[in-house]
Amino acid sequence: MKKIKFIIFFVVYLISLLTYSNLMAFEESAYKVINKTDTYEIRQYTDRLAVQAQLSNEDSSFRKLFNYISGANLSSKKIDMTTPVTQTGEENGLFMQFYLPSNYDKKTIPIPSNPDVEIVTMKGGYFAAIKYSGRSSDKNFVKHSKILKEKLLEDKIKIKGPPIKATYNGPFTLPAFRRNEAMYNIEWN
Repeated sequence: MKKIKFIIFFVVYLISLLTYSNLMAFEESAYKVINKTDTYEIRQYTDRLAVQAQLSNEDSSFRKLFNYISGANLSSKKIDMTTPVTQTGEENGLFMQFYLPSNYDKKTIPIPSNPDVEIVTMKGGYFAAIKYSGRSSDKNFVKHSKILKEKLLEDKIKIKGPPIKATYNGPFTLPAFRRNEAMYNIEWN
């Protein structure tokens, strides 16, 4: 009898986690799929507004960006969370970005109160993306960005920058149901 109660409890718990994860649907950066292979897809993005913080410690960078959308800005305005959260390397370091909802533009977006948080325009263009589930660990990201890079080189597609790590789900989503991506900015004709 205890075993049956445990199984019922576990099933209800799993269903509640899945329901909770699906209820937390966020606006996703819009893109158009240009081409799709068995391994990856080519997407076209337009310019997007984001807030970013230099990645010295993943938790503190996330916290700074989360505080900004939670009202730590000069307007004390709360901003809806969007997906994905990205991490990428640039000439002057590693950065984490939160994309801003599409209803904001450069004139309407609140100014960050923390000098470590800046508003940036993420340039549009063509990006190759490979999707994977599981934890968004560096090990998992490196594995999938390597697979994507090898396939792009094999398909003679020129890569224009470092890999981008994109995560779409919150921490309460079970790893098997998480959506993660490794992406590269590419040249596409």
